[in-house]
Amino acid sequence: MGQQAHELKTAWLSALKHERRASPHTLIAYDDDVSRFLAFLQEHLGGAADARALAKLSAADIRAFITRRRAEGLGPRGVQRALAAIRGFFRYLAREGIADNAAPRAVRTPHIPRTLPRPLSVDDAARTIAEAGTRDIDWLAARDTALLTLLYGAGLRISEALALKRKYVPLGASLSVLGKGKKERAVPVLPAVRDAIADYAEKIPFTAAPDSPLFLSRRGKPMSAREAQALMQNLRSRLGLPERATPHALRHSFATHLLAGGGDLRAVQELLGHASLSTTQTYTAIDTQKLMEVYAKAHPRGKAA
Repeated sequence: MGQQAHELKTAWLSALKHERRASPHTLIAYDDDVSRFLAFLQEHLGGAADARALAKLSAADIRAFITRRRAEGLGPRGVQRALAAIRGFFRYLAREGIADNAAPRAVRTPHIPRTLPRPLSVDDAARTIAEAGTRDIDWLAARDTALLTLLYGAGLRISEALALKRKYVPLGASLSVLGKGKKERAVPVLPAVRDAIADYAEKIPFTAAPDSPLFLSRRGKPMSAREAQALMQNLRSRLGLPERATPHALRHSFATHLLAGGGDLRAVQELLGHASLSTTQTYTAIDTQKLMEVYAKAHPRGKAA
């Protein structure tokens, strides 16, 4: 009898973690998706699946699983992720010479309409950073200003910003950032970013080792992404900004404003740490959309177009 599917799943996840350096979030999601798939197969096939059973599965078997998940309320994005997990699992089986089955590739991925990032305007980004510096506790005001200036001025993800250590201060002309997939990139640091970080570092009331986190909570613990979200939620309320004004929106704004100012698409891709240029190209669609809106309103033929 061939290896049991659950053992193969465990080996696959281990390979993802150690060889592919998949994030904990990805590992949890893929584990859930494939575990559900294997549980479905046990019912569908009348017994626990092994390597030989996996090799014989048809596209119809996989579609039956997707139909079940849709009936359970899984949306298009969830289906897309489940299929990605199943395909990844079968790629591993083929690569290891355990089971070679093209059925997962024959199942169509649901189409998901591309949603454009929602950046802030230049004025709203500036207002947000300025308002962050009005807290009554001086060091927290400096922290909030430094964090938001870093997100907007360097285009960092919130996780990347919160991972910075004290030893990085004072910042130089560039900053080495470890992004998704453990990929390292160099990000230029504007003088305004350097100054904001230096001002905050001087005012931190807690002593700590050089390898300790730079951004701290009120009680001196590492600042969490949830606290950063709460900060932006508070600023949204005070400034009357839309719900799209999140920490990640500042990263979107960084990219959009760079491209609007003539920034090179490939350079912006590198700055953001996008693996695919098509991801960065999404930002160019924002300006195109705005131009079309202006055209429709202002051009004599706009309403007829």
